[in-house]
Amino acid sequence: MIAATPPGQSAPASEPPGTLLLLVRHGETPTTGMVLPGRAPGLHLSDRGRDQAERVAERLAGLPIDGLYSSPLERACETAAPTAARSGLEVHEHAGLIECDFGEWTGAALAELVGLPQWQTVQHSPSAFRFPDGESFVQMQARMVGTLEALCTAHPGGAVVCFSHADPIKAALAHALGTHLDLFQRILISPGSVSAISCMEGRAPAVLMVNSTAEPLSGLRVP
Repeated sequence: MIAATPPGQSAPASEPPGTLLLLVRHGETPTTGMVLPGRAPGLHLSDRGRDQAERVAERLAGLPIDGLYSSPLERACETAAPTAARSGLEVHEHAGLIECDFGEWTGAALAELVGLPQWQTVQHSPSAFRFPDGESFVQMQARMVGTLEALCTAHPGGAVVCFSHADPIKAALAHALGTHLDLFQRILISPGSVSAISCMEGRAPAVLMVNSTAEPLSGLRVP
């Protein structure tokens, strides 16, 4: 028996539907861990990276997906392709998910960058750093967070998979965790990993999973 609403009281408002965001870092490339590729075109997945992309698609199988979005860069789009093939959904390229603009550092070898005085700022005070002739970490975080908020609004009650890059994903997770940007380098995001954020209007986001590379994801639910 369903109790009636007492006289003089309005029925409780139903909560708005939430959105499940799945943030996937692209798979490995031939230069992963060796150079800072940035937004330079022409970098594709390695054989291991393609295997990681297939594994992501397998792990997402059984999860009702409402939308697929990817950074426009080749390595992200190639990671999204197996999930698109399995789900039958189109991948929408979204510039808001693109890698940070590393400016003059684009394509530089990490072994050379670590010796620069600015590298310590990148690692320990990133909120104060802007890449020469490029983007600042603050700008990158604002772009990524704004993009994810817009996707949540566009897909209420749905699960959205976003294929992006390590630093933007780390910055988004730091924001969702309420962690200062200067500490975002402590978050590890591996190639082919999946992180999950639950979003609901009027509530702080909840981080459900970080850097997951193994277990099936079908158990995740829209909030």
